[in-house]
Amino acid sequence: MIRVVVVDDEALVRSGLELILSAANDTEVAATATGAQAVQTIARVRPDVVLLDIRMPDTDGLTVLRELRLFDVPPVVAMLTTFDSDEYILTALRSGAAGFILKDTAPDQLAQLVRTLACGGVVLSPKASSALVDGAHGAAEDDPQVRRVGLLTDRERTVLKLIAEGLSNADIAARLHLSAGTVKDHASSILGKLRVSGRVQAALLAQRAGLLTAGTTERQRPPHDTAPRP
Repeated sequence: MIRVVVVDDEALVRSGLELILSAANDTEVAATATGAQAVQTIARVRPDVVLLDIRMPDTDGLTVLRELRLFDVPPVVAMLTTFDSDEYILTALRSGAAGFILKDTAPDQLAQLVRTLACGGVVLSPKASSALVDGAHGAAEDDPQVRRVGLLTDRERTVLKLIAEGLSNADIAARLHLSAGTVKDHASSILGKLRVSGRVQAALLAQRAGLLTAGTTERQRPPHDTAPRP
């Protein structure tokens, strides 16, 4: 079972997400909490995935995220937001969030997105505007970080594109007919060459470098896949 904690300041949102996720046979909502209750609840429950509202009046999601990143084994965190252009999303992704989910996501997609997070995939809304990715960094062609994509081998560029589409190591291995260990080595090399700390940052960079087409960053994952992130 994938254990989930839902953190949101609105009781209706918490209960709604709990109802949707509890209907899946492989997902358990272990607890729900407000922002003020979040860190203590998550420390007690130790979930696999946290769905964390990015804007809350008592304790905001960015503050909670920073505290969760200090755990010995931090849970996978996806930010919940109403707007795909929320100004805090990039900050959250840079701070270690594994992606973000819009609150108007279709109910039949939510459990699959949680599975994606649990198996190490990247979840970015396909509605994410270019302003979200480019606005905080300036023009992509002038960004030295984007130019570092040119340091990648052809195989590494292929792996990077699949990482940015949300695939886990096991998914990529199956797609490219490679071992999971080889894919993990490629992923580690990619992160080093791009000088980024994680798969989400690499995915954003791939998007800015033009490796993706619109709408390919929120793929569904097979529920049995549990490959760890590098």
